[in-house]
Amino acid sequence: MTQTKRTAGPAGGPVLGTRALNRATLARQLLLTRSPMSAKEAVEHLVGLQAQEVKPPYHALTARLENFRPEELSGLLERREAVRIVTLRSTIHLHTPDDCMTLRPLVQPVRDREIGIFRKGLTGVDLERLAALARAFVEEEPRTMKQLREMLNAEWPDADPQALAIAARCTLPLVQVTPRGMWGRSAQVALTTAEHWLDRPTEPAAPPDTVVLRYLAAFGPASVKDMQTWSGLTRMRPVFERLRPRLLTFRDENGVELFDLPGAPRPEPDTPAPPRFLPEFDNLMLSHADRTRVIPPADRRSTWQANTFYCPLLVDGFLAGVWRIIDRSLVIEPFRELPKAVREEVLEEGARMLDILYQGSSYDIRFGTVRAQVAPR
Repeated sequence: MTQTKRTAGPAGGPVLGTRALNRATLARQLLLTRSPMSAKEAVEHLVGLQAQEVKPPYHALTARLENFRPEELSGLLERREAVRIVTLRSTIHLHTPDDCMTLRPLVQPVRDREIGIFRKGLTGVDLERLAALARAFVEEEPRTMKQLREMLNAEWPDADPQALAIAARCTLPLVQVTPRGMWGRSAQVALTTAEHWLDRPTEPAAPPDTVVLRYLAAFGPASVKDMQTWSGLTRMRPVFERLRPRLLTFRDENGVELFDLPGAPRPEPDTPAPPRFLPEFDNLMLSHADRTRVIPPADRRSTWQANTFYCPLLVDGFLAGVWRIIDRSLVIEPFRELPKAVREEVLEEGARMLDILYQGSSYDIRFGTVRAQVAPR
C-alpha cells in the first residue's frame, strides 16, 4: 500500500493523524477489505476474539472474512481447534489452542490481582489446596460455576462462595466446553481445565516480545499504554525498549510515541472504508488507551446506557451508529443523518450479515431507534 508523506513530530518522529491511524488499524483488523483467511487463521491473526457472549465472535468474523459461515467457527469449537477462556483484560476470549495455552499463563499476574480483590472472602483458604480440589472436580467432568461454588463452599463453609469460585477461575486455566459457544445450539457454561480439554500439558507463557509484535500486527501502530490496555498487563515499557531496534516509531497528533512493524500496512488516510457491523465489545473498540482512531470524541459514550451495550456501526472507518436485532428486525440507529448513498451501502452490508448468519430466516432491515429499547440479544 502507498505511504502518506508525513510531517515531523515534536520529537522528530513522523506524525500519524487520526485518519492515518484509523486506516492502518482497519487494515490490520481485516476491516478495510475482507480477508480470504480461514476462521482459524483470522482468530490467530487477531490474537483472539472477544467472546463474553455467544454471538459476537460470529459477527466479528462475518465483518472481516470473505467466505465465512457460522458452521466454520462452530466446527472449530466442536473439534477443539478453538476454545473460550478468560485471558486478555480478564474477559472471555475465543483463542486457538496454542494461544489458549500460552496467553493464559502470560496474563496470570492480572488474575492474581483479581484474587486480591476478593481476599476478604477467602480468609483461611489455602489457594494451592483450592486449586488442586477444583482441578480434580472439573476434570472428573465439566462443571458449572454453581457446582464449583457448592463444592468449594463445602470445604470452606465460612468463606464467601463467590470468592471461592473466582479464586478457582483465576488460579486455573478453565475453558468453557462445547456446546457452549456454538452457533444455534449453545448451552450454559460448563468448565474444565485447558490441559484436560485439549489433552495437552501445561506450557510456558508466551514470550512478551512475541506478544507485543503480534499485537502491533493486529492493532498497530500503537503506544505502550495501548498494548497494556489491550492485554491488561502492566510495566511493558522495557519490552518495547528491547524491541525498539526492530520497530519503526511515529507520533500521534498529541505527541504520544507509537511503535509499529516495518512491513505492516499503513494505507493512505483517504483510502475508502466500507460500512461494517461489529458486535458489542469488539476488540477494535477496546484495545487502545486512546480510542479516537475509531471513536470520535463526541461519540465515546454512545454505545452503552447503564448496563445495556449496543453493537457499533462503522461508517468511513469510524463509529457512526449502533445496531441491534429486535423482533426479527435489524434496527440501525445512525448518530447523524447519513447521505443517501451511504445509507444504501449500510443497508447492503446489513443484508449481507443477515444472509450469512440468519440464512433461511425472514428479517427486516430498517433505520430506527435502538438505544431507547432493551431486547434480548
